[in-house]
Amino acid sequence: MISLVKLLENDFPDINFKPGSTFYWSPVSKTIHYIDSSNSEKTKWALLHEVSHALLNHKSYKNDLELLTMEALAWQKAQAISTKYDIKIDYEHIQNCLDTYRNWLHMRSTCPNCGIRTLQIKPNHYRCHNCHTEWNVTSEKFCRPYRKINSQIKKSPDHIDQVTFV
Repeated sequence: MISLVKLLENDFPDINFKPGSTFYWSPVSKTIHYIDSSNSEKTKWALLHEVSHALLNHKSYKNDLELLTMEALAWQKAQAISTKYDIKIDYEHIQNCLDTYRNWLHMRSTCPNCGIRTLQIKPNHYRCHNCHTEWNVTSEKFCRPYRKINSQIKKSPDHIDQVTFV
């Protein structure tokens, strides 16, 4: 892993690399944090994925679907740059990683009242087009606690109930 980090530091001098307990890109400090205790193929793939976030100038996202798109683009870029380092990223691994985001998005976008999949209307806020229930979701990735704001089943569109935690 250290040899790959050294190559990446030489090729991308504007990016900082720092060992840590997890892989992530910090756009504020322009630093890629990585786990250096392993030399497995998967850790190399993760490192290249984070480098790709940096190269694509990923800073923030406005909604959950945009996050999924950014992840897919980072994996696509990682595949493109991996050839320079004689690394082949396994397609199934990429799909498994993206599935974690797809499953996360599916859970967050499922109406807690009627089970319909919906679209996000603003950050951390969804509204069901079927039953008009609205709910907030956490900003945490891979966590699905939510607070139902209203439910309008069998009520006029002007009537809104405040509901407690579900």
